[in-house]
Amino acid sequence: MDTLLPTTKHRRGRRTARQERALADPGHALVPLDRIVQDALITGSQPLILDIGFGSGEAVTALLQSQPGVAILAVDTHTPGIGDLLASIHEQALTDIRIVEADVRHVLAELPPGRLIGVRTFFPDPWPKKRHHRRRLVTTDFADRLAACVALGGHWHLATDWEEYADAMQDAIDASPHWTGGRIARPEWRPVTRYERRGVSAGRRAIDLWFERVGA
Repeated sequence: MDTLLPTTKHRRGRRTARQERALADPGHALVPLDRIVQDALITGSQPLILDIGFGSGEAVTALLQSQPGVAILAVDTHTPGIGDLLASIHEQALTDIRIVEADVRHVLAELPPGRLIGVRTFFPDPWPKKRHHRRRLVTTDFADRLAACVALGGHWHLATDWEEYADAMQDAIDASPHWTGGRIARPEWRPVTRYERRGVSAGRRAIDLWFERVGA
């Protein structure tokens, strides 16, 4: 069994009426995993950024509007959050976002090599208990697998409000020969997410990391 591909349970959760309406009529925005290669926005030539674990999707839509000409592939397993993002896409008439409800590692297996110009991973689950660290997304194996889908010179922007996880992500990505970078000052253009606001209220500060795709 591929240790990078554990059984992933989709997190259904309780859904609002707005989310239910959007999920009932997703239109072109929601793409099944097995149809990724048939979607022209995902496999075409438009610059594409992968957004991993987008929560309610507020950062996805905000950053898309500040980056004209760029398309977004948003991947998550949290159905209510997918409903939120679908609703925003409908309400704002956005055409350059595609959503896949799946484990991102399965999605990477479907993408053409070097297809991405960038990746965002904002506030991934830190799994703070030591016995749960094996569940963390950001590992050296994942960094290597992600690199295959990112063009040379592309970027990977991460953020967390767990100091220990920031150090662990730095160590994991440093161990991959395909990335270079580290901590940066929080960019003013990065939207404050709902999760980040909760962390600030709890006394935690956000830590941003930025890596560039290098090497073979």
